[in-house]
Amino acid sequence: MNEFNDEVITDDEDFLGLVNAVMNPRQPRTFRERPDHFTKWTDNEFLQRFRLTKKTVAYISECVSPTISFTTRRNHALSASEMVLLTLRFFATGCILQAAGDFSGVDKSTASRVINKVSRGIAHMHETYISLPDEEINNIRQGFFNISRFPRCIGALDCTHVKIQSPGGEEPENFRNRKGYFSFNIQAICDSQLKIWDIVCRWPGSAHDANIFRNSTVRARFENGDFGENLLVGDSGYGNKLYLITPLSNPTTPVEHLFNEAQIRTRNPIERCFGVLKRRFPILALGIKLNVQKVEAIVVSCAVLHNIACMLRDDIPLVNEEVEAALELGNIPIPMVQPGVENIALNNVVRQALITEYFQPLLENVAHE
Repeated sequence: MNEFNDEVITDDEDFLGLVNAVMNPRQPRTFRERPDHFTKWTDNEFLQRFRLTKKTVAYISECVSPTISFTTRRNHALSASEMVLLTLRFFATGCILQAAGDFSGVDKSTASRVINKVSRGIAHMHETYISLPDEEINNIRQGFFNISRFPRCIGALDCTHVKIQSPGGEEPENFRNRKGYFSFNIQAICDSQLKIWDIVCRWPGSAHDANIFRNSTVRARFENGDFGENLLVGDSGYGNKLYLITPLSNPTTPVEHLFNEAQIRTRNPIERCFGVLKRRFPILALGIKLNVQKVEAIVVSCAVLHNIACMLRDDIPLVNEEVEAALELGNIPIPMVQPGVENIALNNVVRQALITEYFQPLLENVAHE
């Protein structure tokens, strides 16, 4: 037997372990300072850094706390509000995890776990905050009617791309969109106040907008008559349906031009909604640099947060030039080939009735006045 530092070494394995402990001593555990962001920043500074007001963040923290809170404060555990703020900071900057962790006084690995946990916790609230209550339908119809006197509309439909890093795997090119970068193609329907009442986030960037809608639950509900005579409006990338009204390709008469103008203006809220959503949470414009399995929860949680912000009447935060440049890049128009539409004559019945029975008399009344 040999002796080393007063310890008895019984074999080579023990000796090597002792040498490793001497040469590479365990670092003492340290806890970084975690600032109180609610008191550190003014209201405007807080909004700029987290994209939501203090009142809204406090409300969100209270709602999600039962889902994300630790059962003990041992090991200096993060509180629910600290975890929400860390996640919001990541959404607000699209930065790397290390930077988000440093801002909140935690390690990169902790930041990753917290962001994933909070994103999923908020996304699970989608049934409460992303929905179309029956009692709200009349108000939503009136809201759209007030824009351009388009009748029976309860939603504006469109898709937008959220940039991601290369997903790897066997078929990464499925995620490369027509603009050449990897993305998810996100479908959403909003009301006239820019609140999202339906969202689909599971399709790769190469998926066509019309194909996403064709396979969506909301389309099946319209087909089954769940929404009665109410309508959606969409752009020319979709096929015209009895319940989905798209613009005329080649309007010629004054009433057709009037119909197209009203349809386009009524559809405008979804374009504005996507703009506000990406300005409020720039990670959706700059790109999500996380594992592809985490993207859906982040996008849905951003939609939930957006709706809560609309509900609580938060101001839209200012953005920097980098975010604006990313938004402009994402908005470059690229011609879309509309897929084949079955029963074109039947699907055109409602649109033609709107033109002849509603917009034609409307135009005549204006002419008489």
